[in-house]
Amino acid sequence: MGILIGVIVILLGFIGFGYYQYVDLDTQNDSLRSRVAKLEDELGITTENLETTKEEKENLSAELNDKEEYVGQLRNQFEDIAGQVFILDKLSKTDEELLQKYSKIYFLNEHYVPEDLDNIPLTYLYDESKPKEVHAKVLPYLEDVIKDAADDGVTLWIVSAYRSYGTQGALKSGYSITYGSGANAFSADQGYSEHQLGTTIDFTTKNLGGGLNGFGDTEAYQWLQENAYKYGFVLSYSEDNSYYIFEPWHWRFVGVELAKELHKQGIGFYDMSQRGIDEYLISIFD
Repeated sequence: MGILIGVIVILLGFIGFGYYQYVDLDTQNDSLRSRVAKLEDELGITTENLETTKEEKENLSAELNDKEEYVGQLRNQFEDIAGQVFILDKLSKTDEELLQKYSKIYFLNEHYVPEDLDNIPLTYLYDESKPKEVHAKVLPYLEDVIKDAADDGVTLWIVSAYRSYGTQGALKSGYSITYGSGANAFSADQGYSEHQLGTTIDFTTKNLGGGLNGFGDTEAYQWLQENAYKYGFVLSYSEDNSYYIFEPWHWRFVGVELAKELHKQGIGFYDMSQRGIDEYLISIFD
């Protein structure tokens, strides 16, 4: 009997311990559920804040792109303005007369003299006893023409370059005495000569005795036709011009860019509109 009672007591102890453990686990589960719920709430707030932060970031990014685009537009505008200022400044320092059409079209003032003239090296002249001048900025191009022609076995000498208003007048008077009104076919009146610009050259070559007649039948003329435009020189009075007789010896510097364009189109200087020509003034010495 005593043993049975002892056994019962022990069993009751185990049952009581187990119940206690069950109650304790249930309490722990409630605590865990509470913590999970709290974490879920915190996670929800964090997620909401994250979405808000992401949206703010996207808004800031869009605003930054707008600002960068605006700054880019301002930069482009500034560059355009700076470019225009540069062009205007360059044009203001470039003699606009250099690309004007003279030769019975426009009149060049009697007081006009190129901004800067240089003596042509005597070795380039047919008659070294008669010095000649040319526009200082044209001289390097002219020297290249003569040197490169020589490298190709072609001889070019200069017989005429810059002529002042007075010199042209005296020359025309002499021709008029000799040829009468026929002089108008090959000689410009003072103020209408391209030579007054200082950018125009009359060439001769060997076997012509320093003259001009027959130049169109020489290899020198052929070489100029094929190459002069590369150096900025163009033939002013071709065989079909309406101003003067054909002058294969008479070449005018108009700048490399314009000369190449005329060559590309297969037209002469006087065939292009003055407005079209004026667009090349800014690059005449580039």
